[in-house]
Amino acid sequence: MPAAGPQSAAAPATGPQSAAAPAAGPQIAAAPLAAGPQTPAAPAPGPQPDAGPHPAAPHAAGPRPPAAPAPGPQAAPSAGAPLDPAPRPDTGPDGPATGPDDSAPTPQAPPQDTADAPFVPHPGDGGPRPAGAAPYAAPPQAFSGLPGDHGAAAGGQGPHPAPHGAWQQYDPWSAPLQAGPLAPVSQDRRRRRGPLVAGAVALALLAGGIGGGIGAYVERYGGINDIRLPQSAGDGAGRRPDSVAGIAQRALPGVVTIHVRGSAEQGTGTGFVLDRQGHILTNNHVVQPAGSGGEISVTFSGGQTAKARVVGQDGGYDLAVIQVEGVTGLRPLTLGNSDSVQVGDPVVAIGAPFDLANTVTSGIISAKQRPITAGGEKGDGSDVSYVDALQTDAPINPGNSGGPLVDAKARVIGINSAIRAADSAGGLEGGGQGGSIGLGFAIPINQAKRVAEELINSGRATHPVIGVTLEMEYAGDGARVGKSSKGGKPPVLPDGPGAKAGIKAGDVITKVDGAPVHSGEELIVKIRSHRPGDTLVLTLLRGGKDRTVRLSLGSSSTG
Repeated sequence: MPAAGPQSAAAPATGPQSAAAPAAGPQIAAAPLAAGPQTPAAPAPGPQPDAGPHPAAPHAAGPRPPAAPAPGPQAAPSAGAPLDPAPRPDTGPDGPATGPDDSAPTPQAPPQDTADAPFVPHPGDGGPRPAGAAPYAAPPQAFSGLPGDHGAAAGGQGPHPAPHGAWQQYDPWSAPLQAGPLAPVSQDRRRRRGPLVAGAVALALLAGGIGGGIGAYVERYGGINDIRLPQSAGDGAGRRPDSVAGIAQRALPGVVTIHVRGSAEQGTGTGFVLDRQGHILTNNHVVQPAGSGGEISVTFSGGQTAKARVVGQDGGYDLAVIQVEGVTGLRPLTLGNSDSVQVGDPVVAIGAPFDLANTVTSGIISAKQRPITAGGEKGDGSDVSYVDALQTDAPINPGNSGGPLVDAKARVIGINSAIRAADSAGGLEGGGQGGSIGLGFAIPINQAKRVAEELINSGRATHPVIGVTLEMEYAGDGARVGKSSKGGKPPVLPDGPGAKAGIKAGDVITKVDGAPVHSGEELIVKIRSHRPGDTLVLTLLRGGKDRTVRLSLGSSSTG
């Protein structure tokens, strides 16, 4: 039905409306729905569910907040509707005001879109909207009327305010909102986070270090309530040079441990450095197991190891010289004078008893010129050594053989060679496994020095001789010259030193240089303690009478 008169004024909007795109051309007036004036519509209490598309409402031609202009005219909602070339008297700058009407609100018309803007569909908002519109929810619209309302025009509503906050965008009738893209973290926030992370890491490392330090302290020194026993402070002062510690400190660098391996046997002994050319002095019974094809290894006090070879050896003196090559920093020991030693002088023995290297023991000189013999395992006497020995109570055990016996000034006065063991049944042990009972014997260094020089220079040693054959089975006091020849040799060697001195078969030699001689072994020991060419005064017993003869020692060599 055509309209009979003007429409009643609509109620003003409840709040500021968002800017809407102004129409580029004249608006199409909506057809009147009622025959008479309508009561004003009540203001909309809030956003209402979108019931679908509505006829387009006419927009006021007056000024509006700036927005993107629409390029084309709006479509008419119905055919034959009269055009509205001028703003209606009930419209304001923000669009037509809605008036009060029935209690039920009319469905809202969707906002007008521009012709060229892209449309993005959104679930639950009743249709497409411009790409620049608020995402996911339609903005709240003011009601223009209710269904069946014939007073207000359908298109009399204006633009609505933009939603503020998530609660203003909530539409209970639309599909659930989906989470949108997260805003990127600002650079300032990242910069603030970096120092915090670095500080946390540094604090963790510091705490770990402190905890580890406390644990190490407790592990090393115990807990706080642990018992602490009193203890004197360490003595950092040095030792007197003539103390055992001072002597050992000076002598140990020149002492070596010798390991010998042969085809049938092996052994361990001791030696000491003679010179910087690598010559080392030891006992013959130490290196004898090597034979002609064995191996000799030398270990120095600092742990260095080197191979060695035999330079010369002599079974009668039980001495041998070996040599290492290519070794630098050798520390030769100083040789003393065994003739000057007095009974009671302090001495130190160094060696490797039972392969315990660098073992130091101490004692005194118990006696001098103690005639001893050692060896004799071969049975023919070729391996028997005759020594006018120094006796000491310094503990000496198997493995000490060949090691030095030094005085209070760390000078070598003897070579440890034999011991009297508790289980030796009266004999002496040169390389046996008996233990020490405080009876040790050393070859005097004066004798060893001469033999070592000969072994180094010529590879063999000379023995002083008197040119007679002794009856080793003689049970009387003294050393008796044989009465008959043995093995085709006469008892007194013609033109020998004994024959020249007037010694005859059957004579008994009772003294050498005034010292008593009680056996043939003792006579040999006394003679071996001298050099070839030395002159001796012998006391002879012949026919019950004593005679004195002078004798110049001859020489024989072995090697």
